[in-house]
Amino acid sequence: MKKILILTNWKLNGTKKKIKKLIKKYKNIIDKIKNIKIIIAPPLIYLDYTKKKINKINIKLAAQNIDLHLSGAYTGETSIMMLKDIGIKYVIIGHSERRIYHNEKNNIVEKKFNLVNNNGLIPILCIGENYAEYQNNQTKKICIKQIKFILKKTKTKLLKKLIIAYEPIWAIGTNKSPEPREIQKISKYIKSYIYKKHKELYNKTIIQYGGSVNINNFHEIIKQPDVDGALIGNASLNGKNFISMIKQIR
Repeated sequence: MKKILILTNWKLNGTKKKIKKLIKKYKNIIDKIKNIKIIIAPPLIYLDYTKKKINKINIKLAAQNIDLHLSGAYTGETSIMMLKDIGIKYVIIGHSERRIYHNEKNNIVEKKFNLVNNNGLIPILCIGENYAEYQNNQTKKICIKQIKFILKKTKTKLLKKLIIAYEPIWAIGTNKSPEPREIQKISKYIKSYIYKKHKELYNKTIIQYGGSVNINNFHEIIKQPDVDGALIGNASLNGKNFISMIKQIR
């Protein structure tokens, strides 16, 4: 059975009390299911606190964002060097909420991706189409355009893993998502592109699906042959529901 990679993006949610409770629930399920890897992306302010709470638990941490600068007069930002200093291994890059609310275009996403990659951490690249593009059957075109733009300037020899989270913008937080067979088609198409254009990355490539993943669709999504995991947002904040989802991997 394939190993499933689960990334929980807590976004702008959480308190120390909530995090402590969630970690306790996560630990109970991780000890019982071996073919799973969980990465948590709490708010930046709680990264160090969460790291202490997952000590001796098989959970990794991701940052939700990174600044382009290593240091300097950039109030409110967090650098890659700071993340490395506290032992963070992964960074989410290009999430649609960053692209939309913070005007991060492909060139900014590319710079952040390479900053993370070139400094020894693992970027998790989010890609996806909006609803108009989906209706016009442009999903494949948009996804490949976003991947191609990033990889054309990437030092692929440095990539430990190419983790791509396919997240249709229209599905995030809407309780709507593509049918599992559609997700499979897109995941397979992306892997075929990687194999054709970047064969050295093919065996390193992990495709996740994100966008209104919940207890009702989780199992059907992850059982698709070319889907290697899920990026879970709101559903990961409900400990009981999250555990029920993970149990479906057995």
